[in-house]
Amino acid sequence: MTYNLGELFESVVGVAADREAVLSGDRRLTYRALDERTNRLAHLLTAHGVRPDDHVALMLRNGSEYLEAMLAAFKLRAVPVNVNTRYTADELRYLLADARPKVVLAEPDLDAVLAEALADEAVPRPTLLSRGAQLEAALARTSAERPEVAGRSGDDRYILYTGGTTGLPRGVIWRHEDLLFAALAGGNLGGDPVSAPEEVARCARSGRTRLLPASPFTHGTAHWTALATLLNGGTVVVDDGPIFDPLRLWDLADAERATTLVIVGDAFARPLAAALDAHPDRWALDDLLIVLSGGAVLSPATREQLLDPLPWTVVVDGYGTSETGGQGSMPLWAGQRATPLPRFHVDEHTAVLDDAGRPAPPGSGLVGRLARRGHIPVGYLGDPSRSAATFVDSAGVRWAIPGDLAKVEGDGTITLLGRGSSSINRGGEKVFPEEVELVLKDHPAIFDAVVVGLPDDRFGEQVAAVVELRPGADADVAALEAHCRGRLAAFKIPRTVLVVAEVRRRPSGKADLRWARERLLAEPAG
Repeated sequence: MTYNLGELFESVVGVAADREAVLSGDRRLTYRALDERTNRLAHLLTAHGVRPDDHVALMLRNGSEYLEAMLAAFKLRAVPVNVNTRYTADELRYLLADARPKVVLAEPDLDAVLAEALADEAVPRPTLLSRGAQLEAALARTSAERPEVAGRSGDDRYILYTGGTTGLPRGVIWRHEDLLFAALAGGNLGGDPVSAPEEVARCARSGRTRLLPASPFTHGTAHWTALATLLNGGTVVVDDGPIFDPLRLWDLADAERATTLVIVGDAFARPLAAALDAHPDRWALDDLLIVLSGGAVLSPATREQLLDPLPWTVVVDGYGTSETGGQGSMPLWAGQRATPLPRFHVDEHTAVLDDAGRPAPPGSGLVGRLARRGHIPVGYLGDPSRSAATFVDSAGVRWAIPGDLAKVEGDGTITLLGRGSSSINRGGEKVFPEEVELVLKDHPAIFDAVVVGLPDDRFGEQVAAVVELRPGADADVAALEAHCRGRLAAFKIPRTVLVVAEVRRRPSGKADLRWARERLLAEPAG
């Protein structure tokens, strides 16, 4: 047996066949039923020419079909590729030309944008399979037996496209084995990583996690936690609604007895906390033990708002990137004081490196680049220069260094300062947007905030913010400035603040920096 993810899933089916695996709308799949559906899809993909190492693009919204497609690709030694369902034709044209998939599994209402993207002769034309009745009929005609595929191993590939927050999306290539240990809980959710492939099934015998991911499966945070749950014999509860709805999400968590809710920062946490405050008696949520946030900043005030009505839960602030997997976490309980900036416990594979590539000593105060060694990706798809810049050999050790800046505290925890590429240089003073955003969102009138740098003739850049107010709140500029002056050095205080009806964020919950900068430049404010 190997660390191939399809093979590991099949081993879990052997010990959890009749246990619920995926709940999605009216569809409730046991592990046996999920295995049979993935087998049928694997045979269908084979019939459409998919072979080992071929790419299968998934342009699907949340549903059991997304997870089925990933598992089917793993079984065939094919490579699943995530595609954002909100991409324009131009964005989609770039990604399809870069990924060159053999097959695209897509939502039927996306046929038009796909056709527009594929009209470019430079884009290889894949086979298009649309989710729905026609696909279901085709699956019913295929075999439910497992496909026979030679050579499956932990060296087989998986690709995760980054969200493109600071540039064009890039496909991060992972080996199955590295992904298992870096991002999928080491095959043993909540315990020590396994030491042999056979141990995954043994650990799954007692797996009882009921996971509810709030964000789209097209983003790593959601499908990584879902795959980790399936490899541990747990149940994935899918919110298949068209948009994020905090009331529907809490209804689903309560009805399906979710034990773990996965969100992405304040963009998800604040509406969820507001719903709990507005409807204190609507949900019991007795089974909810963990609220896990990853992929974006979770402010201290928001953590407290979640914990106040759910004092039996723990809010876990997690950190990781597409290029590193999960790197750190910080659990917080009701009544526990949070640090102003995100701080994480990390393992021995994570370090803060100085400019010479040396790990910074604890308590040194040195600001360096956050890095991970050990189980890390192969590189970026078709981009050797960026691969060499991000995946660096130093003193005989290979590191993944995506670009986040951090420092090591005296107790060994890591304080995250922010992405170096989005930091603001104001007259030689470096300002990390995340720090300013946390302070702004701690003001009682502000619901959400995004901070960026704008050009400035005198200082090079100035700090600017786009903010969304809470319902009924007023924009008191003097009070906001006083609030910031009590928490931030003068050079970090926003010189420009634009109030908008709604702060735009990406479906993952991450800030849309380009939108914020364009709004500020188009509508200068006081």
